[in-house]
Amino acid sequence: MDAIDRKLLDQVQQNARTSIQSLAETTGISTASVQRRMRLLRDAGVIRREVAILDPKPLGLSITAIVAVELERDRVDQIDAFKRKAREDRQVTHFYCIAGDADFILIVMAQDIGDYEAFTHRFFFADKNVRKFRTSIVVSTEKATSELPI
Repeated sequence: MDAIDRKLLDQVQQNARTSIQSLAETTGISTASVQRRMRLLRDAGVIRREVAILDPKPLGLSITAIVAVELERDRVDQIDAFKRKAREDRQVTHFYCIAGDADFILIVMAQDIGDYEAFTHRFFFADKNVRKFRTSIVVSTEKATSELPI
C-alpha cells in the first residue's frame, strides 16, 4: 500500500459515494488506475464494506449505553455462546473483548430507558454466565466516527 492508496482510502472513508473521476483528480492518477486500485483494496479486505452511517435520533434510538460485562468464565463454550449472542443482537452495535477490569465492552442502542431495561433482562439477567455488568449512559455525543487516522 502506497501514499496514493492511503489517499484513496481517506477520501472514500469520508464519503463512499465520491466519484471515480473525483478520486482520480484528488490523487492525480487516471480513472482506470483508481478503479484498479479500489478493486485490489476491496479484494484484499482493506475495504471491508461500504455503508450508510445513519443518525440514530430520527430513527427513535435516543439511548446509547456503554456496558462493561464480566462473565463467570466457567467454560469456553459458554464464553463462545455469549460472543455469538452479542454478535447477532442488532441492539449491540459494537462489541469488544478487552483486557482489564471487564471481559467485554458493548455499545448498545435503545429507544428509551424502558427499551434498554428490557434489553438488560433479555441479554444479561437471563444469562447465567454473566457475573455482572456496569452501564454508562451517553449524555451527549461529542465525536463518533468510523474514519481511521490514515
